[in-house]
Amino acid sequence: MTTNSKNTISPESKITKRDFWKVFTRSCTLDSAWNYERQQHLMYCYMMIPVLKRVYGDDKEKMAAALQRHMEFMACTPHIVTLLCGITGAMEEENAKNPNFDATSISAVRTSLMGPMAGVGDSFFWGTLLTIAVGIGVSFAKEGSILGPILFLAIINVPGFAARFYCLKAGFGYGVRFFSDMSATGVIEKITKAVSIVGLMAIGAMVATQVSFSITYKIGVVSGAGEPIQNYIDQIMPAFMPLVLFGVMYWLLGKNIKTTWILVAVIIISCLGVFLGILG
Repeated sequence: MTTNSKNTISPESKITKRDFWKVFTRSCTLDSAWNYERQQHLMYCYMMIPVLKRVYGDDKEKMAAALQRHMEFMACTPHIVTLLCGITGAMEEENAKNPNFDATSISAVRTSLMGPMAGVGDSFFWGTLLTIAVGIGVSFAKEGSILGPILFLAIINVPGFAARFYCLKAGFGYGVRFFSDMSATGVIEKITKAVSIVGLMAIGAMVATQVSFSITYKIGVVSGAGEPIQNYIDQIMPAFMPLVLFGVMYWLLGKNIKTTWILVAVIIISCLGVFLGILG
């Protein structure tokens, strides 16, 4: 697939300005196919397809591997997810050019960055900007002014689309320059290791804070009083039971057990455990 250097986003890149705008417009669909297993993964992969087609061309094997990478779990603020698209797009291009590039670093970088980015993006766009937009919009709307809905939509969307554009531009520009300058210095390997550690820490924190699983069965019951087993477990190792549950699910997924069956089993066991007073 040949490209005119005048139409590319930078002289050293194969990615064209048309690809840039395709990713930009597709970023508006990020939450349109959301699900509870991998959340935004379908549309994130859809966003990346123009870039993947450009950098891998007719190499079906590498294209398939790249599509599989971007079908992994994704959760990020839609307004700034384009920064992540730009960075991972630049990494995909480096992977296509450099046979020694570690492709697993692409998933590691994405996993380590999406959490902090979502924290910043959600706080600004959903926690602050939305509140301001609603306040201004309602104040005009209750007076019967058409400016109410207009200002509400403008306050939300103008900064949102500006963020999509500049984040995508920065992601591609920074990513291309970074990997062209640093690929031969050994810095890439150190960064890959660092982001892998951060990614694993983020997953561990999610297990400890988002998974709720405890044993409420009491021992040493005397005259109706007793201490739940969970209290003793927490004294030895807090969040141990969520870790066990996560480990069992991870093992089952490794055995190619369908997610649907795992969810059904968890629901049934949870209901029985609560009914019998064993789980909470």
